[in-house]
Amino acid sequence: MAKNPLKITDTILRDAHQSQAATRMRTEEMIPACKILDSIGYWSLECWGGATFDVCMRFLNEDPWERLRTLKQHMPNTKLQMLLRGQNILGYKHYADDVVEAFCRKSIENGIDVVRIFDALNDTRNMEAAMKFVKEYGGLAEAAISYTQSPVHNEDYFVKLAMKLEKMGADTIAIKDMANLLLPYDAYSLVKKLKENVGVPIHLHTHNTTGTGDMTNLMAAQAGVDIVDCALSPLANGTSQPATESMVATLKGTSRDTGLDLEKLSKAAEHFRKVADELDIDAKVLSVDTNTLLYQVPGGMLSNLISQLKQANAEDKYYEVLAEIPRVRKDFGYPPLVTPTSQIVGTQAVLNILSGERYKMITKESKGLLRGEYGQLPGEVNEEVRRKAIGDDEVITVRPADLLEPEMEKYREETKGLAKSEEDVLSYALFPQVAEKFLTWRNNGGEQAEKVTEAAVATAAVAAVNPAAVRTLIVEDMTNGNF
Repeated sequence: MAKNPLKITDTILRDAHQSQAATRMRTEEMIPACKILDSIGYWSLECWGGATFDVCMRFLNEDPWERLRTLKQHMPNTKLQMLLRGQNILGYKHYADDVVEAFCRKSIENGIDVVRIFDALNDTRNMEAAMKFVKEYGGLAEAAISYTQSPVHNEDYFVKLAMKLEKMGADTIAIKDMANLLLPYDAYSLVKKLKENVGVPIHLHTHNTTGTGDMTNLMAAQAGVDIVDCALSPLANGTSQPATESMVATLKGTSRDTGLDLEKLSKAAEHFRKVADELDIDAKVLSVDTNTLLYQVPGGMLSNLISQLKQANAEDKYYEVLAEIPRVRKDFGYPPLVTPTSQIVGTQAVLNILSGERYKMITKESKGLLRGEYGQLPGEVNEEVRRKAIGDDEVITVRPADLLEPEMEKYREETKGLAKSEEDVLSYALFPQVAEKFLTWRNNGGEQAEKVTEAAVATAAVAAVNPAAVRTLIVEDMTNGNF
C-alpha cells in the first residue's frame, strides 16, 4: 500500500448526472450498484444536495429524504457526502439560521456524513451558521473555496480564505473549481501553498469542461492534495468530473496509489453505462470547450444555458450569450460563477442578448445580487448598472441572514395537515410550490411516477439550477414584460 494514498470521492450519484443530464437519475437506477460502490473504499460518495433535492420532487416524484435514507441503508460502510449552498441551503435565497440548523440536523440524522459548504461569493459570513450546525450534530464540515479568476481573485486571496475557514472550524477544505478554470500548474502551486498554510486535509473538485481536469487532478496529487473528486467513466468527463478509473490506473504503483480495485470500478461502471444510455445527454456537454477559459461558465450551467436558449428558440445566440457573460460578471463585481450567481449572471446575459439592449430588462435575482441580498460582491460594481437595477435603495452591508426573523415555526404552521414529518416541513421551506404539489400527490397515495418526458427534461435542465430562470426565459413572459 502506498505511504500516502490519494483518496477519492466519487460523484456518480450526484454531480456527474447533474452536470451531464439535468440531475435526473432515479433512486431505482442507483440501488443495483450500491453494494459494489460501498465495497470500493472511496473516501466518500457524493449523492445528495445540489440540485438533487428540487429535481427529485419536481420531476421524478421522489422524496429526496427517502432517497438519502435508502442510499444510507444500502451503503453503510461509506461516508455519504452532500453539497450545501451555505445560508441558501439548497434553495436560491437566504434562509434564517433556525432553518439552516434544522436542515443540517435532519441531513445528518438521515445519513449524511460530509457536508461540503460553499458560498457563491466566498462570503464566509454566509457559511458560518451551516459550518457550526454541521459540526454540532456530528457531521464533517468541508468548507469550500469557490475557485475563479478575476482581477480580484489570486492565489494569495484563496490561501487567506482557506486559513480563515480553518479558523472557523472546517474539518477539510475543498477547492471547488466548478468551471475547470484551475489549470494543472496553477493547481500544483495552489495546493502546495495550502498545504504549507493549512493543517486540515485539502479536497479538490474540478470538472473536465476545458479538457484539463485529469491533468489538474494529477498535478494536485503531485503537490500533496489529500482527496480528489472523480466520476465513474459512464458519466465522466466533459462538463462532469474526470474519470475515476483513469485516475486510479495512473497512480497505480506510485507513492500516491489509491489502493482502489480497477475490477470493482469496472463492474460498477458496467451498471452505470446502461443508466447513461437511458439518459438524454446533449453532445455539447461531452465535448471539450476551451472557450470556458474565456467565459468561465461552469459545467452544470452550460447544459442549462443550452436549454434556456432552446426554450426561447434562440440556439443560434449561444456564443453571443457566452461572450456577454464575462461583461455582466464584471458589471456585477466579479462574483464567482456558481449556483446561484452563475444562473443570475447567465440569465441576465441571455436577456441582454435576446432583448437587443443591455439591461433593458433586469431580473429580480440580478437586483437582489446588486443590492447585497446574497452577500458582499468581491470586486467593484458598475454603479451605473446598480442604480439602473435598484434605484436609490440602500445596499446591504451586514450578514444578510441577520435581517431574517426565525422561520421554522411559520413553515410548520403553513404545512399543518400536509407535512408528516420535520423533513416534509423542510422540503416545503426550500421549495414551497414544488413540495406542496409533491406532498399532496404522495399523501393521496401517488401513482407510479411516469418516465420524464422530453419537454420536462428541457425544463428540468433549467429548473434543476434555478426555477426563476424558467419564469424569466419563457418567451411569453418576455413579451408580457412580467419582470
